[in-house]
Amino acid sequence: MNAEYWNGRRVLVTGHTGFKGGWLTFWLAGMGAKVAGLGLPPSSEPNLYNLLGLAGRCQSTIGDINQPGVVAESIALFEPEVIIHMAAQALVRASYTDPIGTYETNVMGVVRLLDAARLSPSVRSIVIVTSDKCYENREQIWGYRENDAMGGHDPYSSSKGAAEIAAHSMQRSFFQPFVDAGHPARIATVRAGNVIGGGDWSSDRLVPDIVRGLLGPAGAVHLRNPKAVRPWQHVLEPLAAYLRIAELLDTGATAGVDDAWNIGPDSSDTRPVLEVAEAMVAALGKGRLVLGTNTGEPHEATLLTLDCTKARTRLGWRPRLMFEDCMCWTADWYAAWHRGEDMTEFTRGQITQFDKLEAARHYPRVC
Repeated sequence: MNAEYWNGRRVLVTGHTGFKGGWLTFWLAGMGAKVAGLGLPPSSEPNLYNLLGLAGRCQSTIGDINQPGVVAESIALFEPEVIIHMAAQALVRASYTDPIGTYETNVMGVVRLLDAARLSPSVRSIVIVTSDKCYENREQIWGYRENDAMGGHDPYSSSKGAAEIAAHSMQRSFFQPFVDAGHPARIATVRAGNVIGGGDWSSDRLVPDIVRGLLGPAGAVHLRNPKAVRPWQHVLEPLAAYLRIAELLDTGATAGVDDAWNIGPDSSDTRPVLEVAEAMVAALGKGRLVLGTNTGEPHEATLLTLDCTKARTRLGWRPRLMFEDCMCWTADWYAAWHRGEDMTEFTRGQITQFDKLEAARHYPRVC
């Protein structure tokens, strides 16, 4: 990671109280960035926001991006140079319970953010994080490419497809290079596969459910859809891509970055839920699995993979951690937390390890 670029950079992270947002805020602060965060109160206890002391590492605003003026006020007061937008309703099953709130947050949240950003002269690059579930999933065996159709069976997935459409419409309507006299901030959307890592305690998410089950009194976890296949990657992988894309947007060193990007693991690391659960049991060294079926449950996709050729060939991006590494790093984090270790130091240690892996990579700029 180019720490020199981020040192002193003013960065607004929306969703900084969440799992990915917490890791990103901690990483940026460690590189010397001046970070402002905007997000809802942490949704669980324990949570990464408190464990890493993020309230003291950034200019933290606890607020709802759906409330009128909240996003605009945050941008106007902080005057960020870079915005990384991750605030979202991020759960498929929750979207069945609250479809209106899901669309409000995931679609109008993007529109509000870009509408406020186009009024701020300080903003230079914007990364909008959506999801691999933004595609119209036909359960096909090959990965989806960035130019495949947006869609989604459930409210969450379709809201992410709609967010992509809204972001690119705002981009083409108000921002350069699509509008000659438009705002100079450059924009990209990023679609990441399923992300795992330490510090996630969200409900209805695979790894947190596994950890709660295996470390709980029963020592068991129930898998409702063990055959579902997903692209699994450690949380630091997509975050590194977001940071790299944001930097390239700002510096203009590479043309054609103002686009949509898939970020996911190699095809060999696309695995079924059961294999992830078995790897976590092996890594933690305890617990048992109880296999179930998805009968009577809301619809969830069975097969979903990404084609990340574009990011690999045009950005030189490659995953650093293979499947087994992801499982070990994730299990190690939770095991350390369970032992009562200092998770600030442990998390910093994993980032340092990841940085060393990344520093050994070469990024050809061939857009």
